[in-house]
Amino acid sequence: MTQDCSYNELYALQVLDDSMEPEFPVKCIIVIEPSEVCASGAYVIITVDGERLFRQWVRDADGRVRLNALNPQYPSIELAGTNHKIEGVIVQRNIRRKIKHYKPYEENNGLAS
Repeated sequence: MTQDCSYNELYALQVLDDSMEPEFPVKCIIVIEPSEVCASGAYVIITVDGERLFRQWVRDADGRVRLNALNPQYPSIELAGTNHKIEGVIVQRNIRRKIKHYKPYEENNGLAS
């Protein structure tokens, strides 16, 4: 039996809405590392009750987890009682060839190198 390692390969997506502005503007490219784990503050691609979302994963002091959009026009999503799975974590953003890297496994990810 051969094993396919492609499930571990980075992949890119284009942001199609304004829910994560201003950090991730419409049409910017994000690079995702497939993973089912992340630190609080990481940006993730996640499926929640069958809907695929791009949001910030936040765990509060009580251990409750929610997904935040950076654009205040979008509500936070509490994950308690949902069927959800992290598909991957954002490790890079590209806006017109300007690249920014993120550290998805360190707390308070918003201030990445």
